Amino acid sequence: MAHIAKLRMLLFSAFGPAIAVLLLLFFAGYVVLGSNGVLAWGDYKRQLNHAQGELKQVQAHRQELKNRVDLLDPRRVDPDLSDELIRRELGVVHHDEVIVPLN
Repeated sequence: MAHIAKLRMLLFSAFGPAIAVLLLLFFAGYVVLGSNGVLAWGDYKRQLNHAQGELKQVQAHRQELKNRVDLLDPRRVDPDLSDELIRRELGVVHHDEVIVPLN
């Protein structure tokens, strides 16, 4: 009977530290394997590089559009661009012209 009491006392005294170690292992595993963990860092870096590439493309396209808008300023319209837009929208082409689509 005394051995059982000592064993029970030993188990109860080890229960607290065992729970603490399990919690520590859980949080350590989450640091490594979690959604924001060390292993996800490489994926975030790859996503960042991809997003920066897309940003450069969007900025280049925005610059092209800004240039076209500047060329269509009502105070000083670029004659070539206005001629191109009018011909494209109205479908007006002279009989001796050759149309080369760029898109």
